[in-house]
Amino acid sequence: MYAQLREKAAELAGILWREHTVYRERGGGVVIRGEHVRRWISLAPTGGKDQALLRAGRILDGGTTAPARTEVVVDLTAPVAELATVCRRMLAEVAAAADPGPGAGPSRSGRPGKAPKPGKAPKAGKAPKARKPPRVRSRHTGAGSWVVLVLVGIAVAAWVYSVFGSPGY
Repeated sequence: MYAQLREKAAELAGILWREHTVYRERGGGVVIRGEHVRRWISLAPTGGKDQALLRAGRILDGGTTAPARTEVVVDLTAPVAELATVCRRMLAEVAAAADPGPGAGPSRSGRPGKAPKPGKAPKAGKAPKARKPPRVRSRHTGAGSWVVLVLVGIAVAAWVYSVFGSPGY
């Protein structure tokens, strides 16, 4: 089954993208990566004869793959042109899902913002609070630390005197 998936994947990759990488994934399937379009397609065995699970998704920053956005079971006996049409449709869905609509830019927290509900006026926000200046901390040893160090020194000196300070030593 892997050989059949590999052949179909190589043919699909040649039709879909000029620049591509075809490799085997852990589950026994085959992945086609189009780095220049930041998309991937996976062909995985389904258990049925001459059938494969076709999945498509995005390639994130840094080269990691996002989870599949769309999945469909395809017949591997179909002509490669038909499979390429299905792949193009799936890639278009992935591209449409990846592009946020207008006004859906990231919020201050970095997450996509909510679109305002139609017919509702935006809430009036509170005035921003004045920030306190950051507390400047000294890098010097504090008084409490000096007290602890002195007490530890006294304890060590008392022990040394009790062990080595007697005249019979």
